[in-house]
Amino acid sequence: MPTLKQLAVESLTHLVEGGQERVAVDDEARGILRQWMLDARKAPAPMSAQPSQQSEPQEMSVEEKLAYLRERAASWKPAKLLGTLRETMVFAVGNPRARLMLVGEAPGYEEERQGEPFVGPAGQLLTRILGAMGLQRSDVYISNVCKFRPSMGENQGTANRPPSPEELAACLPLIMAEIRAIQPACIVCLGGSSAKGLLGAQQGVGALRGHWFECQGVPVRVTYHPSYLLRNEALSARRALWEDMLAVMQQLGMPISEKQQNYFR
Repeated sequence: MPTLKQLAVESLTHLVEGGQERVAVDDEARGILRQWMLDARKAPAPMSAQPSQQSEPQEMSVEEKLAYLRERAASWKPAKLLGTLRETMVFAVGNPRARLMLVGEAPGYEEERQGEPFVGPAGQLLTRILGAMGLQRSDVYISNVCKFRPSMGENQGTANRPPSPEELAACLPLIMAEIRAIQPACIVCLGGSSAKGLLGAQQGVGALRGHWFECQGVPVRVTYHPSYLLRNEALSARRALWEDMLAVMQQLGMPISEKQQNYFR
């Protein structure tokens, strides 16, 4: 006998195939759907929930896998059907064999304009943070949970907003597939929306940072989004982020100098 979850998925699939783009749900149903989404993160996604691999060769290089995902992401139907995301897809950048993967929330104005994640003011600060760690952008892999800039209407201009839980969930299979392709030794979630999308976390960054989590068997550290430091210039905030990065360096077995230990004290 089909389970409640199977019946719900079958019903929703039928609605989507019939052209319906959204459906109203009450708080109880929304809670059930959220729990199913959290449960799905703890186990490998079934093939039906992953980007289709029917056209893939049995053996693909990391570069080929990412090229395939980039192509799929550009026309990713779950995101398109929402109607709340802009059209330009911004994929990841960096070393496909990186040991460190950095995951933000969604592209902003500059990222959409240049077609690359973390290239605006927050991205420039991230580049400096990596430099303090002894790394360059080309040493790491940088991506976002949501691949499209969240829309704010016709006169949006340079304004940005965080992605909604629905927008994060729609793009979640893509970032999960990226993690499987890259197989990093460590992941850093930059900001609360990234942690919500990747880990299903409901707490804020202040409660999450300083601890280790796990996603698909990979250690995950949550820290502040660089844009937070642009708004909050307090030394304590910079030190908090840096302590998370020191923990990441230690996790990766990177050398840490006394000078690095004492940054922002």
